Amino acid sequence: MTGPVLFIGDSITDAGRRDDPDGLGHGYVRLVAESLALRGDRRAIVNRGIGGDRIGELRDRWREDVLELAPSVLTVYVGVNDTWRRFDAGLATDDEHFESVYRGLLEEARAASNPRLILVEPFLTPVTTEQQHWLDDLAGKREAVASLATEFRAAFVPLHRILTVAAVHHGAAAIAADGVHPTPLGAELIAEAWEAAEGAGAA
Repeated sequence: MTGPVLFIGDSITDAGRRDDPDGLGHGYVRLVAESLALRGDRRAIVNRGIGGDRIGELRDRWREDVLELAPSVLTVYVGVNDTWRRFDAGLATDDEHFESVYRGLLEEARAASNPRLILVEPFLTPVTTEQQHWLDDLAGKREAVASLATEFRAAFVPLHRILTVAAVHHGAAAIAADGVHPTPLGAELIAEAWEAAEGAGAA
């Protein structure tokens, strides 16, 4: 039996999924699930996002929420909270530590069920002057995800670039009202970017 298409990450993936009878939430994961279903794709979709998670929280629940589910496709989307907590709580995540822990998680997943990997670049569309200063910190996390995608031959979703371009056209708040959490338009763009990466990887 083929394992599920599993999404794990923070609030952007979570999107209220624990209050949703379908367990999908109201964000990009639901949009992906609906799009796949319309195409006749019967694969099970599982959302394991939890709001506020940083790379360390993913590590703490990796066995239960990833390894034990043996996904056939694994999407990992984490990083913005590792930046955000530096500025609102003084909890910095070193870029090398972020990359090292992330790499270890991917190695464990590969050893357990060898899923197709889709790694999503964390994004930020600053809506305040303060958030502009976050970009330098986030850059290290973005670079780590891109590097790991190459290392693990994973599909890569260049989300920061995509949403930065969209923010120029629509305004940053139209993509993410607080710079981080996507609006419906932002979620739609994330879903489209995921599908593009997933489809390219399958080609």
